[in-house]
Amino acid sequence: MKVLLLSRADVEKLISIRETIEAVEEAFRAKGLGKAQMPPKSYIFFNRYDGDFRVMPAYLEDTEAAGVKIVNVHPQNPSKHGMPTVMATIVLLDPQTGAPLAIMDGTTITNVRTGAAGAVAAKHLAREDSRVVALIGAGAQAMTQFLALNEIFKIEELRVSDKVEANAEKYASEVKKRFGISIKLTDVKEAVQGADIIVTTTPVKSPIVMNDWVSEGVHINAIGADAPGKQELDPKILKRAKIVIDNWEQASHSGEINVPLSKGMLAREDIHAELGEIVSGKKSGRTSRDEITVFDSTGLAIQDIATAWLVYKKAEKVGMGTEVELL
Repeated sequence: MKVLLLSRADVEKLISIRETIEAVEEAFRAKGLGKAQMPPKSYIFFNRYDGDFRVMPAYLEDTEAAGVKIVNVHPQNPSKHGMPTVMATIVLLDPQTGAPLAIMDGTTITNVRTGAAGAVAAKHLAREDSRVVALIGAGAQAMTQFLALNEIFKIEELRVSDKVEANAEKYASEVKKRFGISIKLTDVKEAVQGADIIVTTTPVKSPIVMNDWVSEGVHINAIGADAPGKQELDPKILKRAKIVIDNWEQASHSGEINVPLSKGMLAREDIHAELGEIVSGKKSGRTSRDEITVFDSTGLAIQDIATAWLVYKKAEKVGMGTEVELL
């Protein structure tokens, strides 16, 4: 019995933004239709090192894709250890036997599938004529969020804000070189005012996007809050908005809504839908130009397994990777 090993370099050659958006949208549709198994992610916290790791299993019944991702989040890694903040490994299993099929780097998959989820949410929740995007935070996830949104919308202006000016400059230089669009480096307030789509990708634990700055008709992808106590948005924004989450169990304890819920500022009745319900047609997406919409993204195992399965099948087709007798 052989297992296929796929390195990060292999995955980077095999993965594409457009295909991942399609795979992730189908994964959300499966969840909305009740054709996916996915218990909430489990956390182990390394408090002395300001880090954690999560275990994320899933099974997509129609595609027979099954597996688990193990992923860490250590914000101090880049400055202290010269390592990425997020690193991941994915194991795919044969549902019929339980045997491992593939072990692959999941870091690139994590980045790309998170961007893909943002694009899927914006496709259903942002105005179709959205042209101005504000990115708050200029890390790795900001790039995949932009790349994925750029597949769905004709972005004409990109506004970037990061507390580390050098990060914003580096990001803007790379995007401008590749796409030639107008990029403005500014503070958070100026970035979000009048934007069509706002994307937040920071690790903060207190709001950095304030209610008074947010215009009617905007769509917000809230990406950064992925653990208890994290929040990026003024809760008053959520009270004005149509809130869409990826998964209640995860979002309620670790998403953008977790702090307002714990303080009694929001209730479950304030949540409009899970994204899978919208993608599958069970609930409405955007219904007017003026409504504010918020997608609370915590990152789901179905996204990882759907994307990893796509990568695995492409690797099989082209003969990429290394086979080992693991068991």
